[in-house]
Amino acid sequence: MARQIDYYFSTQSPWTYIGHALFEDVAASHGLKINYKPVQLGEVFSETGGLPLAKRHPARQRYRMMELQRWRDKRGLTFNLRPRFFPGNPRLADGVVIAALAEGLKAEPFMRRAFAALWEGESDLADPETIARIADAAGLPGAKLVARSGTDEIGAVYDQNRNEAIAAGVFGAPSWVLDGEVFWGQDRIELLADALKSGRKAYGSDV
Repeated sequence: MARQIDYYFSTQSPWTYIGHALFEDVAASHGLKINYKPVQLGEVFSETGGLPLAKRHPARQRYRMMELQRWRDKRGLTFNLRPRFFPGNPRLADGVVIAALAEGLKAEPFMRRAFAALWEGESDLADPETIARIADAAGLPGAKLVARSGTDEIGAVYDQNRNEAIAAGVFGAPSWVLDGEVFWGQDRIELLADALKSGRKAYGSDV
């Protein structure tokens, strides 16, 4: 049976976008089964002591902009540091990911396009027509998934993902949980790859 990894993210998160392709490569090379779990970051922040971007100290905001530029170059990406529709409401796009999974469909091609649409294409991920087009381009039934995204059923899964994230010790995105060990941030992907390659037991906090 393939090892599993829980992937907590938001389609709005720049750090998820920056690390997504590399993580997918690492997961594929190790035959991991990925459990995609979109989460409402604002709620995770409030539960775990974090702050939304606008409420962070100016020094932290300035440093974030430098880090975006560094990692943009490091990962070979080109994107807008201040896209027109960020920050926005990720509920629709995150819900489409959940809806696609509920339909037994592959959500990753949509995720990849949604990240690029926001950070490269200045697109609004809260706009149903835009999301439907992105889903269609990913080979998914866009209109159907957009409609299902707003249902109570999908909302319940979204809430469950948040609760599971907090219970697992997740406090930001992207985060991956492998055998109970949390790897937070796209700059931890190499550490995740090392853990997979070595086959070591999961590290814990009780040492």
